[in-house]
Amino acid sequence: MCLASAAPSDLDGGVLTRRGEKTTLDGAGRRRVAGTAVLLLALVGALVLTMSAGHPAERASLIRWYALSWALFGAAVWTLRKVPARQAVFLVVAGAVAVTATGLLAPPTTSTDSYRYVWDGRVQAAGVSPYAYAPADPALLPLRDRWLFPEGADCDFPYRYAVHSGPAARTCTLINRPDVHTIYPPLAELYFLVVHRLAPEDGRYEPFQVGGALLAFGTSLVLLATVRRRLADGSANRAADRAADRGADRGADRGADRGVEGGAWWVACWAWCPAVPLEAVNNAHVDILGVLLTVAAMALLSRHKVRGGLLLGAATAVKFLPALALPGALSGLLATRGPSVRRRALGALAVVGPAVLVVALAYLPYVLASRASVLGYLFGYLNEEGYDDTGTGGARYALLRLVLPGAAALPAALVLLAVAAVLVLRRGDADRPWRGALVVTGVAFLLFTPGYPWYALLVVALAAFDGRWEWLCIPPAGAAAYLGVHEHAGTAAYAVAALAVVAGSAVRARRACPALSLPERS
Repeated sequence: MCLASAAPSDLDGGVLTRRGEKTTLDGAGRRRVAGTAVLLLALVGALVLTMSAGHPAERASLIRWYALSWALFGAAVWTLRKVPARQAVFLVVAGAVAVTATGLLAPPTTSTDSYRYVWDGRVQAAGVSPYAYAPADPALLPLRDRWLFPEGADCDFPYRYAVHSGPAARTCTLINRPDVHTIYPPLAELYFLVVHRLAPEDGRYEPFQVGGALLAFGTSLVLLATVRRRLADGSANRAADRAADRGADRGADRGADRGVEGGAWWVACWAWCPAVPLEAVNNAHVDILGVLLTVAAMALLSRHKVRGGLLLGAATAVKFLPALALPGALSGLLATRGPSVRRRALGALAVVGPAVLVVALAYLPYVLASRASVLGYLFGYLNEEGYDDTGTGGARYALLRLVLPGAAALPAALVLLAVAAVLVLRRGDADRPWRGALVVTGVAFLLFTPGYPWYALLVVALAAFDGRWEWLCIPPAGAAAYLGVHEHAGTAAYAVAALAVVAGSAVRARRACPALSLPERS
């Protein structure tokens, strides 16, 4: 049993004061704006210090500053909830620019993946399929330079990987796993080629950092436009109903203001998130392109299924992870009520068909040009990361291993993920496909407990659609698994994330209880 909270008035907390047609801030409103701005500046400062602590010897310092960044992020988003709409939108956009820009201040801090991006772009520009040869293959010797392939004493620095070069000078490379073929899907490879073509001749990792910054900021803008349009539409509908009942146009205006005001802090969950500048910009992970395409797909699906399907297919052809959003895109497909079975089946086909077509067409030119599998190192990666491990150790399935034998972890994870997908297909909201996509994707993270925090950028973006803050504990859990100095840091962090999701879901379920009609006093 629960009571729905009453809608706040325009003077709630003394935030807004109307003078004629203008809306101004009173003292309380100005203090809230100033407080949020101070926290945002502190967040930017902490992120700058995080990026500057990129040397392996400074790992402990990086962890401390990154943890502080997350604390300041939470505080800043919390205070933004009470800031009026116009000022909140300004803070979100300005904060997105500042937070994103911090990732451009230093070389890649915690990952060497961008060096593979540089190499794959260079190889394609030379007319060679990136799936055909590994970076260490002697056939590609003419494409090497002393930056990506240092020699002699330059190989004594951290993050150098040995490359066999015969009896001549000792050679190494900045590219991790230089003896294996690329793992990246075709649209990621196309992105690498495009960045290579647009970059200056002396460009190294910096063009990919700039590309990541533009894509991250673009994601913020798409989220902001989507959230504001959706809330404005909903507020206008509710205000029209009230105006019809009361004949109060002024009340309708106030209702619209409240609705639009509510969504800015949701977008800040992405725009100010510390994982975005570190993983999408500084480390320049191509996942950010898949995230942007997935966000655009979720925004379109309720109105344009074919376009949404095309974008979701494109996202999957960048990184395979966005495929987890497909059940969300098909939310309500198995519902017992609503449109006819035939209409729902046609709607599902309008999403799945274009998505599959995009993936197939993206792979086709690489299949024709490659002498090796276009899946590259995918299966080797799964084995290396322990996703097929049925033993009792390993960092994957960390939460399931706490309660199940190691051999049962993988089957249990697959079954539970399938259950989550079926629940979304049966009970999901077709008008809000991102909710189902978030549930399936987030559950997958809690079940498989991946050790790479940049994967969780997709979770952050999906949570930002309507402020599902509880899922934001997943990226720090991945960071703890990746950066943690303790063997079980990742397991503990994922356990905290799971508890946060359960607690947040329980709070939302309680608030969703129908309002009780209280008897009026005589």
